[in-house]
Amino acid sequence: MSKYYRGKRGKNLFDPKDKNPFRLSRSRLARFLECPCCFYIDRRLGVDRPPGYPFSLNSAVDQLLKKEFDIHRADKTPHPLMKTYGINAVPFQHEKMEEWRDSLRRGITFLHQPTNILITGGIDDVWVNPKKELLIVDYKATSKTEEVTLDADWQEGYKRQMEIYQWLFRRNGFKVNKTGYFVYCNGDADKDAFDGKLEFDIKIIPYDGHDSWVEPTIIDAHKCLMSAKVPKSAVDCDYCLYRRSVDAVLGKK
Repeated sequence: MSKYYRGKRGKNLFDPKDKNPFRLSRSRLARFLECPCCFYIDRRLGVDRPPGYPFSLNSAVDQLLKKEFDIHRADKTPHPLMKTYGINAVPFQHEKMEEWRDSLRRGITFLHQPTNILITGGIDDVWVNPKKELLIVDYKATSKTEEVTLDADWQEGYKRQMEIYQWLFRRNGFKVNKTGYFVYCNGDADKDAFDGKLEFDIKIIPYDGHDSWVEPTIIDAHKCLMSAKVPKSAVDCDYCLYRRSVDAVLGKK
């Protein structure tokens, strides 16, 4: 059997009768917005979408940026990039920083009591300005010839990710500035030779988040999970289209 086929999952399934909080990551909440059907099949029925391949290079960039900003966190000094972009802040020091970063174990969490759903998310970084407001920061890596922006349709997911993090920190009692930042690393492929190293142009892109959609979405996702009926697929869901296409072909045999 292929190692990529995992069958039905036996844990972290939503049970309408269970009184314990149900853990739901920010990525799964975003999936509900993408396609309620895929969300339901995953969290209620236990069959996830096929896994994507890991972006090891992106992970390496994340780790190196964290190490670099952590040096300034310990020294309570701004990173040179922050000075370059006129951001009056320093990396935020907090005893839970490593916990907040660890999305696989816990991340930052908040129990939404009306639904008994525990929302979780693993952040990349947090800065703090002189007003003691937190600035949520996300690292991104790419390689493209054009200018890096946040204007593409597929980057709406990045914005929602930022807004969920802002919502989580606010619900944990922190004062959070509406402006968050994407530290975007763009690999330069226009060099004459590789020479065993890849150089990046690094840009900081501000984004004003609006998290008013988060709580209504949690409530809608909970209603979806409580239902005994599989919801309709999103019109543009490639995964559901593939499943329907396979069913149609097999149904002809």
